[in-house]
Amino acid sequence: MLRTRSLSLSYRTRRGAIEALRDVDLAVADGEFVTILGPSGCGKSTLLKLAAGLIAPTSGSIEVAGAPVRGPGADIGVAFQKPTLLPWRTVLDNVLLPTHTVGDKTPASRARALDLLALVGLRDFTDNYPNELSGGMQQRVGLARMLQRDPRLLLMDEPFAALDAMTRETLTLELQRIWMRDRKSVLFITHSIPEAVLLSDRVLVMSTRPGSVVEDYRVDLPRPRTLDTLSDPAFVAATQHLRRHFSAPAAQAPSDEPARATL
Repeated sequence: MLRTRSLSLSYRTRRGAIEALRDVDLAVADGEFVTILGPSGCGKSTLLKLAAGLIAPTSGSIEVAGAPVRGPGADIGVAFQKPTLLPWRTVLDNVLLPTHTVGDKTPASRARALDLLALVGLRDFTDNYPNELSGGMQQRVGLARMLQRDPRLLLMDEPFAALDAMTRETLTLELQRIWMRDRKSVLFITHSIPEAVLLSDRVLVMSTRPGSVVEDYRVDLPRPRTLDTLSDPAFVAATQHLRRHFSAPAAQAPSDEPARATL
């Protein structure tokens, strides 16, 4: 579904050129959940923006479903840390936004939006406005909006990072439930090692800047995974294995960007 080859990106600043990514090779298969894990400043979010077609690489290639990525497309759904809902639109109208922007105001698109709100547990809040919702509820609206055009690939940049711990756990399990129902391809970014292991089929560990993939770790845990999975010896072993990347001296970020991973 998603494939990058020798993907690199450099950009200019007032302090000179910065190499953000170097020769990133990765693949996400159809229906696979892959997480990017790495220290702050390693280029995780930059990689996601490249995959979404929001920026262009300096060199290398990106393909989605075998076609080069040259800009945002209907096959790609994106969710960021903040859902960025439009405050003057109701919950339903926010979910309908992706289809409205391409001129689709059919009863079928409305029916899909209502089904998605039911899927994320917000069917009774269609006429509410964003300021009437909790942070977790707003993020659920963002998930429904991401799914509205039925994309084949989901790109998610720390969507639960700003939430409290209990809400984050709940939405993590909700995301797994939705993914297991639809089996879409997912590229997920997080700083949380337990979250990465709980959600993923594979975890790609990135180096410090310039970011590159230093390990492709397969998570061999049965699904569905629950909060009880957190105490499973295999889960603990997986998190300990991944944590070593961030405790070794070689994993430390440049002095102006300290490494960060939630243990």
